[in-house]
Amino acid sequence: MTGLHTAGHRRGVVSAPHAAAAESGRAILAEGGNALEAMVAMAATIAAVYPHMNHIGGDGFWLVREPNKRVRAIMAAGPAGALARPELYREHDTIPPRGPLAALTVPGAVGGWMLAVEAARAVGGKGLPLDVLLHAAIGQARDGYTVTKSQARLTTEKLAELKDVPGFAQAFLVDGKPPDAGAKLKQTALAATLDQLANAGLDDFYRGDVGREIAADLEKTGSPVTREDLTRYRARIAEPLSVKLNVGTIFNTPPPTQGLASLIILALYQRLRVGEAESFEFAHGLIEATKRAFRVRDGYVTDPAQLPHSPERYLDAKFLDIEVAKIDRRKAARWPARAGEGDTIWMGAADIGGLAVSYIQSLYWEFGSGCVLPSTGVLMQNRGSSFSLDRKALNPLAPGRLPFHTLNPALAVLNDGRVIAYGTMGGDGQPQTQAMLFARHVLHGQPLDRAIDAPRWLLGRTWGSSVTNLRMEARFDGHLIDRLMSAGHDVEVLSEPYSDTMGHAGAVVLHPDGTLEGAHDPRADGGAAGV
Repeated sequence: MTGLHTAGHRRGVVSAPHAAAAESGRAILAEGGNALEAMVAMAATIAAVYPHMNHIGGDGFWLVREPNKRVRAIMAAGPAGALARPELYREHDTIPPRGPLAALTVPGAVGGWMLAVEAARAVGGKGLPLDVLLHAAIGQARDGYTVTKSQARLTTEKLAELKDVPGFAQAFLVDGKPPDAGAKLKQTALAATLDQLANAGLDDFYRGDVGREIAADLEKTGSPVTREDLTRYRARIAEPLSVKLNVGTIFNTPPPTQGLASLIILALYQRLRVGEAESFEFAHGLIEATKRAFRVRDGYVTDPAQLPHSPERYLDAKFLDIEVAKIDRRKAARWPARAGEGDTIWMGAADIGGLAVSYIQSLYWEFGSGCVLPSTGVLMQNRGSSFSLDRKALNPLAPGRLPFHTLNPALAVLNDGRVIAYGTMGGDGQPQTQAMLFARHVLHGQPLDRAIDAPRWLLGRTWGSSVTNLRMEARFDGHLIDRLMSAGHDVEVLSEPYSDTMGHAGAVVLHPDGTLEGAHDPRADGGAAGV
């Protein structure tokens, strides 16, 4: 059984936005598997039961704190296909966000699973076979999973733009209509694909029978991703970005992700020396730090091969001191924002051996491109729609280029001995929710479950909206909202006390006494579990 918060475990703990994913991770820990093996099981299961938020046709990013205390990143993002040239889109002003032309990047997530399995064995994992790690996911996809309220709602809301995309209706509609919450849906082709991977190995996704079928279906649908793109793809290990705070060191993933922005926000906020959470200084300080961080992100983050200089320049103490001095502690800065949509899942795992894993897996928008490949059941992402057709843009479309990623898992190693893996879904909201969670729990001492439950805000555009205002959940104190408005913030109070707009956050904590704690968001459908 899972709950929103769990503590006192001695062997391992997991956190996920869907209860079935959390249970699959707990089961692997109970089998003697480690946190990396548990996360592979959870990553496969979440694709089978939460397809509107993620799938194996998407990308993934990992932060792994190893027993030797080293922190490493697994970068499992796929590049634009060989045929993804601007000329292909000459009849379009922008890259279409749905359909075959949106399915223009190689799915990277399974490549990340491969490296995670290798890493699990390298740090002394039990070496559980793939059929054990993928067992729960295969069963959910084959026998049927229960449609959540969020899947039912988003299918209805996005029906007009998805219903005619190749493969979508057959996979996710019932008699041409969105399924009701509580209905059972099967992903039979996905189950067969996962079963093949369990027996032939994960590499088969790119260079074997599964890869051949994926490539054939992509060609039939008109996607610019080729068989050669798949066979050439490899996920990679990278050094994470980090910055030291008074309480310890926080880590995040490097470009092409927005992990740099997440680190800048907290580094600036600490410099403001706010005394109390939930105060005007708390909210205003984090919001203004977000504006400074997003200005850096939007002018710098792109394919790492195209960066003009090292991202560490923006984490240097001198740069951060200059930036914090630009924050007016009483008045809101003007805020131009760009769109940053995203439907994603974050999950965490930790074990008594000292492994802590922060993982994020995504399709970009809800249901990604909408293209479901008939032979394999792979739902393709639309991450490549974030490219620009303007050759002078920061992220211009070109074959082999990596797109900008909102995805960024977070991890902290604290001076008091705690190791915390944390994160959220939510596009532009990811750095903001991460900052709220960390500031509340670590900097201001709120219990983990309270810090995740507390009301949240989102600065900038959200799904279906063209405004760039500050949206706040209804549970915020009215006096705080009045003070923010008086300071010049363009505040909109949402009707919901708990809104999906604010992301699905979670965290796992490895305490110095060896006990483990986990928590997940009441805004989602999951929880935390441990052994």
